Amino acid sequence: MTGHNMEKRYKCDVCGKAWQCPRELEIHLRVHRGEHPFDCSECGKNFTTYDSLLLHNRVHSGERSFTCSDCGKSFKTAKSLKIHRQVHTGEKPYGCSTCGKTFAQFSGLQNHRRVHSSEPLLTCSACC
Repeated sequence: MTGHNMEKRYKCDVCGKAWQCPRELEIHLRVHRGEHPFDCSECGKNFTTYDSLLLHNRVHSGERSFTCSDCGKSFKTAKSLKIHRQVHTGEKPYGCSTCGKTFAQFSGLQNHRRVHSSEPLLTCSACC
């Protein structure tokens, strides 16, 4: 049986999320118990999982393990690379429900929504 077909039998009683193995549930429960057993030796910030600590350590090391195959630019996280790739693909998944204008990043859509509301637009302090 592949991982995709396995039943997620271990359910969190707090939030309802479920996992295939009990160890994953136990790790998840740290969130609800407020446990952060993994501490960064550089800044003291603490994390729920060891993997999160390893990812955080890139902030201090400057490591950029994720490289764009189109332009060679490197990023610290896979998420940052995925967002960058939209420059090359032209993907703009965030659309304004009022006017239909689309944006590559959610933050762009959030700022644009101010056009349709009374909330002031953000301006560049260097230009304005």
